[in-house]
Amino acid sequence: MLSACCRKSPIHPRHLYVLGPKSRAGIPAFCVGDSTLKSAPVWSRVRKLTTVQLLFFFGDKCYLMILYPAIDLKDGECVRLKLGEMSEATVYNRDPAAQAKAFEEQGFEWLHVVDLNGAFAGASVNGAAVEAILKATRNPVQLGGGIRSLEQIEAWLERGLARVILGTVAVRDPALVREACGKFPGKIAVGIDARGGKVAVEGWAETSDLTAAELAKRFEGAGVAAIIYTDIDRDGVLTGINWEATIALAEAVSIPIIASGGLASMADIERMVKPDAAKLEGAISGRALYDGRIDPKEALAMLRKARA
Repeated sequence: MLSACCRKSPIHPRHLYVLGPKSRAGIPAFCVGDSTLKSAPVWSRVRKLTTVQLLFFFGDKCYLMILYPAIDLKDGECVRLKLGEMSEATVYNRDPAAQAKAFEEQGFEWLHVVDLNGAFAGASVNGAAVEAILKATRNPVQLGGGIRSLEQIEAWLERGLARVILGTVAVRDPALVREACGKFPGKIAVGIDARGGKVAVEGWAETSDLTAAELAKRFEGAGVAAIIYTDIDRDGVLTGINWEATIALAEAVSIPIIASGGLASMADIERMVKPDAAKLEGAISGRALYDGRIDPKEALAMLRKARA
């Protein structure tokens, strides 16, 4: 019999796991020590899974739905874009570290950060702001935007990131993503941003011929911790998440999906806890949080109730 612990995430008693020591960010890094499980056919798959994936793999009654507050960085400031246009940026906080701390104090358990300038430049531009965020919050942080080499991935993980998000490089160099997953298990997510159903790259400036599902399926079995799926046509315009496309993607692959783009109100939070959305790892919220359309306390209480 396996035993378990999971930070802030109740587990149904039927689903028990062995989890190893916590990382700096407080996320349990697991190691399974049961010889029976190791000899089972599922072991080759289980041993590569992150904590969240482990829960989804075994636990049809487990809900680990996470609401990720977003900090998008442009010129060192916390902004939100409209439809991904850099010229349509609204500044919400000139101190991203203070914003990160505020999200932690509101009860959020993760933080989603994007270096917008970096996404266009293909290299880190807002590194100082990201480092300040890491110092300001104890919450695990996932970062995307301009990270396109193993050296960059390793450097950011060494600075304390919980997870690195790879977007453009997932299209341009999928072999690098697989290599990174092997070298940094549980630390690599893939960002799939779609416009009109087609994957966009280079800070959404270019559109490829790939569909979101086609790209996602390329990484089945690679050890990707999660896929952040963004519907660009809904990003920053508060029209609601594209639930149909997001859930369809979640059903097409075994990799956990995080919904992004358009989360608009408490109605979207209520939609997150419906049975057909249980395959999702969570959703990212930006403008709706900053504009007060979503009440953090109420939203988090709703999600925690669904986990019970």
